[in-house]
Amino acid sequence: MPQMPLSGIRIFDLTRILAGPSCTQLLGDLGADVIKVERAGAGDDTRKWGPPFVTGSDGTPTQESAYYLAANRNKRSITLDLSKPEGQALARRMIAKSDVLAENFKVGDLAKFGLDYPTLSKEFPRLVYCSITGFGQTGPYAPRAGYDMLAQGLGGIMSVTGPAAGAPESRPYKVGVGIADLMTGMYAAVSILAALRHRDSTGEGQHIDMALLDTQVAWLANEGLNYLVSGKTPVRQGNAHPNIVPYDVFNCADGFVILAIGNDGQFSKFCAFAGCPELAADSRFSTNPARVKNRAELTSRMNEITSAKAQRHWVEGLAGAGVPCSPVNDIAQVFEDPQVRARQMRIEMAHAAGVDVPLIASPIKMSKTPPSYRHAPPVCGQHTQEVLSEVLGLSAQDVAGLRERGVV
Repeated sequence: MPQMPLSGIRIFDLTRILAGPSCTQLLGDLGADVIKVERAGAGDDTRKWGPPFVTGSDGTPTQESAYYLAANRNKRSITLDLSKPEGQALARRMIAKSDVLAENFKVGDLAKFGLDYPTLSKEFPRLVYCSITGFGQTGPYAPRAGYDMLAQGLGGIMSVTGPAAGAPESRPYKVGVGIADLMTGMYAAVSILAALRHRDSTGEGQHIDMALLDTQVAWLANEGLNYLVSGKTPVRQGNAHPNIVPYDVFNCADGFVILAIGNDGQFSKFCAFAGCPELAADSRFSTNPARVKNRAELTSRMNEITSAKAQRHWVEGLAGAGVPCSPVNDIAQVFEDPQVRARQMRIEMAHAAGVDVPLIASPIKMSKTPPSYRHAPPVCGQHTQEVLSEVLGLSAQDVAGLRERGVV
């Protein structure tokens, strides 16, 4: 196996749920040694967020949920009671041998244990300390608990997601996965890598303050800028694009097809393939600004055209014509898609329950140092003995004594 890009980096991981774990899983995939710290007998909340759960080799369902599996590979799990002084002392010894501390406790909670950044930075000035919360360390909402859906609602993405404004049964919808959590995890991973680069250059660690709401606002992207530039509040447009037409889901004879036509040349190619070249020549539709202005009329006409043929006709034919087009896959179809299979986006790893569990691969493709899959998502405390022995030199007898005192 080639040297991993983050080999030698150790992360003391105090995160749970999705934003923090997705961040540390990404770093683990790139070679970091991620030590996941959990509460004995409880562990990460998401372990119980099911069904579905992993079925063990004896056919019995475990308490390891599919949700938990999604964000916790390439980690080693230890149990540690941070409410006990002995647990706090062990944590500090582990932090002394770590490069990064990642946490998503409520603002101020770790200060009760002496594990907050102002306290630790005095003793460990090279430590990169990443806090992930709903609303950040400052501002009027800082004390509040934050969850993905709250960030989606407060941060505006729900206002532009769902059926078009004014449509029957129109209401805002959240994105179908925890996108504010996942995007915060990605921003956090990038920030940690940048902070490590700075640490290596200067010897200085720093505090990273990541918030779900900040991240959600940041990735409003073109819709956020549409408002800031125009002063007009964007509205839900269903599957339509606010700035590009036609960029939508259209009817076909046996279902639906997506057309993502991004420029005038592609629109001309579509019209030629569809046998309606007059549309491309019509001044109402010949340019994208004109098509946006006449969106409703063009969309109605195109649905008439696409409804006359089957999905396969459009997907295969338009691909050959250089026009972006695709079906709307359900999740089962995603993992059977030939492109997804060719890119090996499904993997399996041997789990402690005695079975191989399916996982979604990292999308990162690197020619010299690709991600590696070393540890399946661990059961709670699976590596306590191993990690405490390897990192702190504790014996099996030492760890047994910690267990008896309820420290691990």
